Amino acid sequence: MIRLLAVDLDGTLVSVDLRLDPRDVEAARRAEAAGIRVVACTGRPFPGALPWVRKLGLTSPIVCYQGAQVRDLDGSTMLDHGVPHDVAMEVIRFCQERDLHVQAYRDDELIVERDRPEAQEYAHHSGMTVHVVGDLDAAMGPTTPKLVIVAAPEVAERWLPEIRARWAGRLYAATSLPEYIEITNPNADKRQALEWLCGRFGIAREETAAVGDGRNDQPMIEWACAGYAVEGAPPEVLAAANGRTVGKPGTGGFARLVEALTG
Repeated sequence: MIRLLAVDLDGTLVSVDLRLDPRDVEAARRAEAAGIRVVACTGRPFPGALPWVRKLGLTSPIVCYQGAQVRDLDGSTMLDHGVPHDVAMEVIRFCQERDLHVQAYRDDELIVERDRPEAQEYAHHSGMTVHVVGDLDAAMGPTTPKLVIVAAPEVAERWLPEIRARWAGRLYAATSLPEYIEITNPNADKRQALEWLCGRFGIAREETAAVGDGRNDQPMIEWACAGYAVEGAPPEVLAAANGRTVGKPGTGGFARLVEALTG
């Protein structure tokens, strides 16, 4: 029996045009009524995730910032694994030298050195406000939950392998949406945060399911007893799900998954 269902937001429940399918909203509430904890596991910062969690009627803590934090719905932090300042600055300098837009976070604020179009595109999608600080080195603080590189999909695809190789063992990097390279502490991904949360709840791995669409979802899909990928996900994500797929947002795919899990 599944007692916890971990679900990504963007590209899994939230469509590209920032909509929720009413069938999926009802399914999330039906799952919770049936005794299944539905946990949002998202790359979104906490302020950008909370409105969607409320619309879905979820009651469990949120895995946010790509797994760097687990936050209760009142905002209190249950788990926090940030990127150390010195390592974050290595990434920022790497991006500066290549004219890549990179952003960081402090106290739940999105901070950038320059107000580029990429920052505004991300801010619109995430529901965040851009704060131009001029100097990330001075503004970040001891750690930052994550760094995000925002670029055209083909540019993100080109740089992701080099970023992974350059900081192997020191950082975790994956695309969430095709335009976003999410960079976190190596102890911070959706799998590790989900495993920690299950430990808090006393839920075994054999009692979990997870569904997502991006490379950042692959670790939790592999870890869960029943992992599902959204149709059209990258090949490695589909492989992690062992052929189990759900339809994209707007197709009722998540609703059908909940129906199958609840019998």
